[in-house]
Amino acid sequence: MELSTVNPQTLANGLFRISFQALGTQCEISYSTNSGKVATDFRDGALHWIRSFEKRYSRYIPDSLISQINKSAGLSPVQIDSEDHRLFKLCDTLHFLTQGVFDPTTLPLSNIWDFKAEVPTIPSDSKIQHALEKVGWGRVDLQKDCVYLPEKGMGLDFGGFGKEYAVDRVTEIAKSFGITNAMVNLGGDIRTIGSPRKTDSWRVGIEDPNQPGKARFCLSTNNLAVATSGNYQRFFKLNGRHYGHLLDHRTGYPTTSSYLSASVIANTCLEAGILSTSSLLDGNQSGLKIIENFFGAEGCIWTNDGLSWTKNFGDYIDSK
Repeated sequence: MELSTVNPQTLANGLFRISFQALGTQCEISYSTNSGKVATDFRDGALHWIRSFEKRYSRYIPDSLISQINKSAGLSPVQIDSEDHRLFKLCDTLHFLTQGVFDPTTLPLSNIWDFKAEVPTIPSDSKIQHALEKVGWGRVDLQKDCVYLPEKGMGLDFGGFGKEYAVDRVTEIAKSFGITNAMVNLGGDIRTIGSPRKTDSWRVGIEDPNQPGKARFCLSTNNLAVATSGNYQRFFKLNGRHYGHLLDHRTGYPTTSSYLSASVIANTCLEAGILSTSSLLDGNQSGLKIIENFFGAEGCIWTNDGLSWTKNFGDYIDSK
């Protein structure tokens, strides 16, 4: 992603938009400003931060911090800075708030479930059990200036929340430039501030998992975030059974095929993303309770039996 190749596109009503590839997905940021300089400076600041974040926290980049920590598992602690420590402490908080459903140490499970294989296979019970023995956020030794995975074979994977965290940070960058109207969309994880000029709200479509590519309804999301987790796009079928890509570290197996997707509205994208994934892992009624018990959050869950949502979710559906 080269900064010089991503230019703000000027739209109607003083709106700018930039589109680019990052974090393994298609991204788009729309924002309003009366200054061409601010439009360009914000672009540079946002893209620089995203590029630096990906370089530091992607497990697919060999010299990233996460790769260093994983390679050093069972061997030695790895030095971290204050921003790293802040992110790891967030993991602590989210692990606690979801009662352990959220856990960034599930890489050993991801390594044995290959959803991209031409001929997918089901890992043996012994392989799954061996991987589960390497999972557990509570085992991570986190100090102010270093982090240590105490057993060889353990591994961190921030893929389950990295984009959502990035959405929130880019939103804060927009505010630091005096931008009061913006929508940050990193691969479908979204947060808004203000509202588009000459319209009353940012609108976010919620896809019907039974009709991919088609929105069932739109949400009004001013100063809110929306994230969706789903099982219906990344999966494989074997012997008539559907295996979704979301892995439940409590069992070692993918989530059931009857739970298709979950969408959550929250004050931050990180909260929305963690809640959507956690609620989908826990299933329909139990999953809705996870959302309802989190202050300021509302959401919906699609199953094979239909759509269910929390008490006030319908208030955000745009009837226009």
